[in-house]
Amino acid sequence: MLNMIVSGASGRMGSRIIILSSDSEEIKLTGALERKDHRYLGKDIGDVIGIGAVGISITDKVKNITEKADVLVDFSSPSATIECLKSLSGKPMPVVIGTTGFSKDEIEYIRLYAQNTPCVFAPNMSVGVNLLLKILSDIAKVTQDDYDIEIVEAHHRLKKDAPSGTAMKMAQVIASSLNRNLEETAVYARHGLIGERTKKEIGIQTIRAGDIVGEHTVIFGGLGERIEITHKASSRDTFARGALKAAQWVRKQTPGLYDMQDVLGLK
Repeated sequence: MLNMIVSGASGRMGSRIIILSSDSEEIKLTGALERKDHRYLGKDIGDVIGIGAVGISITDKVKNITEKADVLVDFSSPSATIECLKSLSGKPMPVVIGTTGFSKDEIEYIRLYAQNTPCVFAPNMSVGVNLLLKILSDIAKVTQDDYDIEIVEAHHRLKKDAPSGTAMKMAQVIASSLNRNLEETAVYARHGLIGERTKKEIGIQTIRAGDIVGEHTVIFGGLGERIEITHKASSRDTFARGALKAAQWVRKQTPGLYDMQDVLGLK
C-alpha cells in the first residue's frame, strides 16, 4: 500500500488524483495540502471535491502529515512547491512534481532537494506526451536545419503560466537534439516587420481560450512538405493516472531527479 499526500489537493489536478486514487486498492490518501491562505483549510477534502467525507482535513502544514506518508504528489504553484520542499528538507520524502512555471532558481532548488531523495519532476505526466517527446527528438536529429520548427500550445483561459511547461519541454528536447541553445533561439511572439525567419529559431506560440484541457502541435516545415505532430488531451484524468503511476514508481528509486521518461522506461 502506498500512502500519499497531495499538495494542491482541491485544484483541478489534485482533485482528480484524489478521486482516481480512491478507486485504487494500492494507493491510500493520507494527507491533503493547500497554501496558507486557502479558503478550504480545515475542511474535509472529500467534501470539497464532491466524493463525501473521507476523514482528512486540508492543512497548510506538511510536517504535520508526513509521518504516515510514503510520497508527496504536488500540483500546486511554484512558490507553494518550493515552500513545501523546504519544510521537508530536514527529513526529505519522495515527491512527484507536476507543477509548472518555475524560475531557474526554483528548478535548481528542486535539483538540490533530489540529491537526498528520489524526485519525479515532469511538466506533463501523460503517456502520449512522453511518447511524443521521444519521437520529436528522433525527427529533429534527421531534419536538422532543413526544416523550420514551430510549437503551438493551447490551454484553458485560467492557466497562469505561458508557454506551457509541456511546450517548453518539447522545445528543450528539440533544441538538445539539434545542439542549439534554446535561450538564444526561442521566439515567443512575432509582430510587425520582423524580417526573414532564421534557420536556428524555434517558435513557441501560446493560445489561451475557454476550457481547453491541453493541446500541443509541433510543426517541422520543410520545402515541399510539412510534418505536424499533435497531442490533444480531452480529460485531466490522463495526467492524473500518470501522476499516480509516477508516485508508485518513485518510492522504489534511489535519490535523484527523474522524469516521466524514466517512469515509462523510455530512456
